[in-house]
Amino acid sequence: MTTTSVHAPTAAPLRTARSRAIAWDWVLLVAVLLVGASLPLFLPPAELNIAVRVLVFALMGIGWNIMSGFGGLFSFGHAAYFGIGSYAAAYLLVEHGISPWLGLLAGMVLSAAAAVGISYLAFRYRLQGAYYAMSTFAFAEMLRLFVTGNDALQRTVGFTVPVLQGSSLGMFQFPAGSPSYYWLGLLMVVLALAVSIAFVRSRAGRFTLATRDDELAASAVGIDTLRHKLTAVAISAAITAAAGVLYFQYYMFIDPDLAFGAHVSNNAIITAVVGGSGTVWGPLVGAVVMAPLSDLTAAFLREPPAALSFLAGHGGLDIVLYAVILIAFVILLPKGLYGTARAKLDERRSR
Repeated sequence: MTTTSVHAPTAAPLRTARSRAIAWDWVLLVAVLLVGASLPLFLPPAELNIAVRVLVFALMGIGWNIMSGFGGLFSFGHAAYFGIGSYAAAYLLVEHGISPWLGLLAGMVLSAAAAVGISYLAFRYRLQGAYYAMSTFAFAEMLRLFVTGNDALQRTVGFTVPVLQGSSLGMFQFPAGSPSYYWLGLLMVVLALAVSIAFVRSRAGRFTLATRDDELAASAVGIDTLRHKLTAVAISAAITAAAGVLYFQYYMFIDPDLAFGAHVSNNAIITAVVGGSGTVWGPLVGAVVMAPLSDLTAAFLREPPAALSFLAGHGGLDIVLYAVILIAFVILLPKGLYGTARAKLDERRSR
């Protein structure tokens, strides 16, 4: 009688695969920086405006993804952190002449503190799942109503960036059509992606993923689940606040509806979900697809093909078409564009 020995797999191949994944992420990040930085050399001003909107969407998606994709804490209220960031920079700039870069830091700190505070209370009273998601939505709506009725924050009038002559890097202001907004926004997105990569590959990130997958099991093996959830929440809010500051400086105006409206939270969610939530690169892919989509649908219905000429001139159809495309994405690609592509690649490798 013969016996067959089965050798247990060693940890070395797993470490090698993890190291390759980490190296690939950083190489891809450098490629995004180099390719992205060259785009203004080829894009006309109209497309450059869309490119800046892509960057705003990417920052929102990356922020939401860290909290909800990696942390498993679904949020309907990321408009709160977007609005805190934009209003912090707006108030300091307009009322006190303080540089938007300092306003950016202030907005990120305030957003992180607010997110940790509201989330701590929610976790303290055991709000989970849909209840936690609704608490984030209620928080964003509360802030919108507060700002709308606050004289110091200009009520419904909002804030407008004081126009300067020429360019000023220190005041984050450049002439219309300048690629400087795009390059600075690209740098912010690259830094946000770097934070996302570093976080998910770190010990704290692995503990956060373990908490997302099974909080009871993670707690049983000694992981401080509360601390790691709050860490993901703080990073997420800070990145989303940076998106609010970029939006305010580029469009030179902010009001309560633009900052705290439900559409802001929706854009953050849709960007991450369409690209692939729970992945590093999904939000960037989603932003590239979703940011120009509303313009494309509007242009399509403004000058439809001859066979669809009866659609021209009907208001609101662009929103309907936009919604249909989103529903198709969710049904056909539940893991998102990048998530589906990566899953198929992993399956092919395993075969």
